Amino acid sequence: MTLNVGQRVRLAADLRLAGSVTPDEEPPEATGAFAASLALAAGIEGTVERVDEHHRQQSHEVREYLRLKSLLDDFGHQMPSASRKQLEEQVGALEDQWVAYQGRMLRVTVRVRLDNGFVLDDIPEETFASA
Repeated sequence: MTLNVGQRVRLAADLRLAGSVTPDEEPPEATGAFAASLALAAGIEGTVERVDEHHRQQSHEVREYLRLKSLLDDFGHQMPSASRKQLEEQVGALEDQWVAYQGRMLRVTVRVRLDNGFVLDDIPEETFASA
């Protein structure tokens, strides 16, 4: 599911947020003054304020797959059959890495303002469902 700015969403699962808390009037260097946790129940609704797409970096194998595949597609028909067969085998050997990369190529995070006033920022879009 792709979320859009302004879309109404609801938490798809219970969340537990934990970490250090600093009172607002404390100076920034006083971080970690308290430890706290907050639980948010599934079903809480809110509005998407921002959608960020993060492209994952390509591994050496993925870059090599793209290079060899391009070479095969562009010049494979002109190559001697033994060279083309070797190139096809190299592309085939890297195809699993390419398929895995495609499955996780794009990571989408969102900023959602929940109806109770809390704001969840930089959270994976899979955390939410359409309301």
